[in-house]
Amino acid sequence: QVQLVESGGGLVQAGGSLRLSCAISGRISRWPVMCWFRQASGKEREFVSAISWGDSSEYADSVKGRFTISRDSAKNTVFLQMDSLKPEDTAVYYCTVGESWQRIRTPNYWGQGTQVTVSS
Repeated sequence: QVQLVESGGGLVQAGGSLRLSCAISGRISRWPVMCWFRQASGKEREFVSAISWGDSSEYADSVKGRFTISRDSAKNTVFLQMDSLKPEDTAVYYCTVGESWQRIRTPNYWGQGTQVTVSS
């Protein structure tokens, strides 16, 4: 079992920045892939970014160049630095863990999410 707790969401103006954090606890050794997803109101949940223990990373086209994923292995924490935010980035952001890079879009565990709202 693993627990994920997101934090760092909030309200920001367009062009601003936020840094999301995800504290991971439990049997984390089984889950080498950590991701962020988001879901805007009335829309399907979508992949945002992923990082592996080997620090491989991947981003959705919509956030490339603006978001940066990172991790602190000593603290079992994953971060999502979000810069140049746009109103269309408004969503609930979820942290996930998964068992393989090939299945990053089908993670095994989800956090409860943190709301990010970008005003125009």
